[in-house]
Amino acid sequence: MPKNLKQYAQAPTRLTGGHRLCPGCGEPTAVRQVLMATDKPVVAANATGCLEVSTTIFPYTAWNIPWMHIAFENAAATASGIEAMYNSLKAQGNIPADADYRFVAFAGDGGTYDIGLQALSGAAERGHQFLYVCLNNEAYMNTGVQRSSASPFGAHTTTSPSGTASSGKKAFPKDLTQIMAAHDIPYVAQSISGRWRDLTAKAEKAFECGGPAFINVLTPCPLGWISDASDIVAIAQMAADCCVWPLYEVENGEWKLTYNPKDKKVPVDEYLKLQGRFRHLFKGPEGEGVRAQIQEHVDAKWELLKRKCGVE
Repeated sequence: MPKNLKQYAQAPTRLTGGHRLCPGCGEPTAVRQVLMATDKPVVAANATGCLEVSTTIFPYTAWNIPWMHIAFENAAATASGIEAMYNSLKAQGNIPADADYRFVAFAGDGGTYDIGLQALSGAAERGHQFLYVCLNNEAYMNTGVQRSSASPFGAHTTTSPSGTASSGKKAFPKDLTQIMAAHDIPYVAQSISGRWRDLTAKAEKAFECGGPAFINVLTPCPLGWISDASDIVAIAQMAADCCVWPLYEVENGEWKLTYNPKDKKVPVDEYLKLQGRFRHLFKGPEGEGVRAQIQEHVDAKWELLKRKCGVE
């Protein structure tokens, strides 16, 4: 049964304060909430990215659990190797038979959607029991806000700049959550860093599902999204309210919405207005056309998801 807020507040602090992540960053909030979701000992693998470089500046670390830094592309491979080693050591009697560890990998969208997708798909296909968390801030923020395949259509990034020749990124993001659901693994979900009950409940299920699990968490970035740090939680919630980032889960093949804005569903423009990376889309008829395409795409995806979840 999910814990209440007081119980979560009393949980061990597995990612401490004192890290160097930007004020307002959605990543540490998401990581702490995921790690609160299990009482079992946890071992983490962490791909190169904002989370890694900002929590482990030598000679300091913000991690209170066993933690391994690996390269961009192999977070899932490393987590599956740790899990396999653990099972082997238990079988050899080198770890107590009653030991009960959990394993988690953290990586950004660049290290998940792009560079690490092969390792993630392979680990899922092999059936390793671990949770993979994509901290999705929709660009390569650690290296200069370059576009990734998670970056939204029309977004301004340093490698898809807006200007007289371009209205920002020219492609819609790949739907990685549904790609992972197509692997037929026990648990897949989407969440946001600002909605703690949704994320912790999903992480609890993921840790205990008995096989590979994947959670895609939208973690807004004040720097790359060109937003005020104090607005980040509201922006994440707005992403769910306008269905740009629906909150749902796929548990043993069963699709379920975990948040349905219904009559509160807001136009995508209200979400875009909160972010400087879309500022150019509010200048002139060309930007208006791009915004219309974004709304049409979001509406179509939302209707398809509702049908999969059996929601009218």
